[in-house]
Amino acid sequence: MSTPSAAAAASAAPRRSGHRALIPRSEPPPARASGVPPDPEALLRDLAVCVVEILGGARDVEQLVRWVSEEVYRSLLTRALLARRRRELSAAPAVRPAVRLGGMTSCTPAGGVVEGVVVVHSRARSRAVAIRLELLRGRWRAVAIHIL
Repeated sequence: MSTPSAAAAASAAPRRSGHRALIPRSEPPPARASGVPPDPEALLRDLAVCVVEILGGARDVEQLVRWVSEEVYRSLLTRALLARRRRELSAAPAVRPAVRLGGMTSCTPAGGVVEGVVVVHSRARSRAVAIRLELLRGRWRAVAIHIL
């Protein structure tokens, strides 16, 4: 039979399962140095891939709600529904497209604004995804996305 102190030590031992225990923070996360916003080019690339996956039916539009404006969200939702209907009519399954990033161009037409175009290649086609990001409370948010 184990002693109470041994049982307490065993319960305090870290768990070895695949799940991480949530540890509440007593302090807020550290702020970015001198208010520098995150790199917009990484977000441009990630959003372009996500948009192509949404149109392919492999990703839900809801996953992008944090990074896009309400207008962009509604537009992507409409395009995703139309793409799903097209797949249903042709009996094509929704599969995650194998995508490869092509070229990317970005510019800063005004302070707090980044516009970029990312070319995304898949087996069936290549698409250019044009995105306009605006800085909102220290975060980039897509206010326009156009898929060509």
